[in-house]
Amino acid sequence: MEMTNPPQPGQEPTGQEPTSQEPTSQESVEGVRDADLIEIVEKARGSVAYKATLAFVRASQAKRDAEMEAREKLVVLKAEAEAERARLPRNARRRDMVREVIENEPAAPENIQHIHSVLALCGLPYREPKGVTNVSREYGRNTLAINAGRLINPTTGEMEMQGLPYGPKARLLLLHLCTEAVRQRSPKVEVAQSMSGFIRDMGFPVTGGERGTLKQFKEQLNRLAACSMQIGLWDGTRASTLNVPPFRQMDVWLPLHNHPDQGLLWSSTITFHREFYDNLIQHALPVDIRAARAFAGSARKLDLLFWVGYRLSRLERPLRLTWDNLYKQFGSENGSIRSFRQEFRKDVAHLTEVFPRLRLTLDDGGMQLLPSDPKDLLVPPKAVLANKRARAKA
Repeated sequence: MEMTNPPQPGQEPTGQEPTSQEPTSQESVEGVRDADLIEIVEKARGSVAYKATLAFVRASQAKRDAEMEAREKLVVLKAEAEAERARLPRNARRRDMVREVIENEPAAPENIQHIHSVLALCGLPYREPKGVTNVSREYGRNTLAINAGRLINPTTGEMEMQGLPYGPKARLLLLHLCTEAVRQRSPKVEVAQSMSGFIRDMGFPVTGGERGTLKQFKEQLNRLAACSMQIGLWDGTRASTLNVPPFRQMDVWLPLHNHPDQGLLWSSTITFHREFYDNLIQHALPVDIRAARAFAGSARKLDLLFWVGYRLSRLERPLRLTWDNLYKQFGSENGSIRSFRQEFRKDVAHLTEVFPRLRLTLDDGGMQLLPSDPKDLLVPPKAVLANKRARAKA
C-alpha cells in the first residue's frame, strides 16, 4: 500500500487534503453565534458565494453585537440616571423628569393648553391678601386691579363675600378653564366632570376633607368666579381702563344624597363673560402643560413660565429688563429688592433646568432675553414672526 509522507513545513498539503479555500464548519462560524446567521452560513457551504456570505454574516453579527452593547450601556446609564434622580429633592426630581420628557417628546396637541395673554403679563397675588378686597399689579406701563366679589351660597341661599384668588391653584384653574373654553369654542364650560382629572394631572392627590385638595381648588374657583378685573393701559399720552370680569355666571347644583362627595359642592358650569371669552379666543397663549406641571406648586414660577413664553414667542430683537422692572413684575410680595433678587435667581435657574436651551440670562443689571429658535421656545411663536425669522436666516 502506497504511503504518503506528511507535508514538510512550508509545503502545500497534497493527497486527499481539501483543495478549496472553504473553511471548515468550526472555522466558518467563528465569531458568529446567532442561530439564524449560522443557518445562512451552512446553507451557503460549498457554493461559489460562500466566502461572500460568510463575510456578510460575520459583519451582521458584529453589528448586532455592537447594537446589543449599546443597548446594555443605555440600560446602565438610565439606571444610574434614575438612581441619581431618586436622590434629588421632590421638586428637583419633578423638573428633571419633565425636562427629559420635553426634550425627547415634542409637544402633541393634547399637551398644549391655553391661558389669556393678559394673565401671562400680570399675575394674581402669590399669597392670600389678608384683610383687603382689592389688589393691583403693575407690568410696565400697565396695571391689573382685582376686586373681590360675592357668590350665593347654594345651601343657604345667602350672598357671601369671597376672598381674592391667589397662589398656584388659582393660576392652574384659570389655565384649565381657559383651555376648556378654547377647545370647546364655547364660553360655557362644564367644570365638575373634568376637575378631578385635571387636579390629578397637575400632580396633586385628589383628596377630600377640610384640608384636602378638592376643598382648596374649590375655594379658588369660587374666588375667581366672584372677582372682577380692571386693566389699565397707558402709552404715555393716552390712558384707558378696561373692565374685564372673567366670568359672567357660575351654576352650582346640590348633590344627590347618595353622592360620594355630598358635602362638597362643585360648580357644574362656569360661563365666561362674552367680552373676556372673545378676547381669549383672539389672544390665547399656548402653554405646554408638561412644563406647567413641573411648577405646579409655585405661583411665581408659573407666572415666570407664562410671561417668558409670551415674551419669547413675540421677540424679534434682544430685550433688556432691569432689576427694578423685574421687581415690579414679580417681586410685589418681597420685602426688599435684595431678597427678591436671591429668590428670582433660583426661580430662573429652575426654569432653565427644564428648558436648558432657553436664551435667558441674569446679571448685575437685570435680565436679557434673546430671540430663540422656535423649537426651543416655551410656546410656539406666531406664524407671522416665525416666517420673518425664517426669511431673516435665509
